[in-house]
Amino acid sequence: MRIISHRGNLEGPNLLKENSPDQIKKVLDLGFNVEIDVWINNDNNQEEILFGHDKPVYGLSDITFEKLFCNYQVWFHCKNLEMLNFLSIWSDDCHYFWHQNDDYTLTDENYIWTYPGKELSDRSILVLPEKIDIEYKDIKDKGIYGVCTDYPLKWKEDIG
Repeated sequence: MRIISHRGNLEGPNLLKENSPDQIKKVLDLGFNVEIDVWINNDNNQEEILFGHDKPVYGLSDITFEKLFCNYQVWFHCKNLEMLNFLSIWSDDCHYFWHQNDDYTLTDENYIWTYPGKELSDRSILVLPEKIDIEYKDIKDKGIYGVCTDYPLKWKEDIG
């Protein structure tokens, strides 16, 4: 089962570190997948790729474009149409998707990004299982593809 760090979190939500390039690099260096909230900002007629949940905050910093955008460990949650359009044209080597409040969202690689508490399949990525108090022992026999969690270190420990 694939473990995806939600916004780069490792041991729970951390608003000061999530989506930051340093935290993303740390999570990738630990061998986890990571979900990143990503935007394209077109201010001053210059396209800039930025990370952040509610608004674009962080630039790429010391993470190279290729390390992120040519990497199947990265799952981009596109936060605006410009970013979704950019990835739909440019990238064949990373995961990306758009969603807001959908029960299910199909990613570009046909995985099913699944809202907490919804039915699961072998192509499902269960998002934030901690919101519905589900642990690995509760879903290990369901054969799902992965989980996206704020607690990837705990999930890795539970899976063994």
